[in-house]
Amino acid sequence: MNMRKIVVGGMAAAALAGAGMCLGAGTASAAPDVVNRTFNDAKRMIQQSGGTAVIATRTGAGLEDGKCLVMNAWDAGYQRIVRGGMRANNEVLLALNCNGVLAGPGASGNSLASPVGREAKLKAEQEAAKRAAQQRQAQAAASNG
Repeated sequence: MNMRKIVVGGMAAAALAGAGMCLGAGTASAAPDVVNRTFNDAKRMIQQSGGTAVIATRTGAGLEDGKCLVMNAWDAGYQRIVRGGMRANNEVLLALNCNGVLAGPGASGNSLASPVGREAKLKAEQEAAKRAAQQRQAQAAASNG
């Protein structure tokens, strides 16, 4: 009885493996690492690797597509039907965050707790300090001259 179960189980496994080969698994490809990049940058990187960028989901409406941040990227899990059968799909699906770069009172955006939010806050503070220093220099030059 046990030998019969082993033989039947082996035959079933072989049949499944054969069916998988007949259907074809497509070519293996991995989506390039484009998370936390703008859609424009991600699209360029995906095209350079031979893929096609497709927006699968979008959160927010504060930015135009090209400036949205990519929050996730994955290979399409389906094949394309073409004349003569199926072919592998080279599409890379993207989840975009189109909220503003940094959340504020009455404005949606990234939290300061996120890496993107902290980076945006640091950048904004550096730009503000640079503008303040330029204003001080301009005022000093005006009072001296």
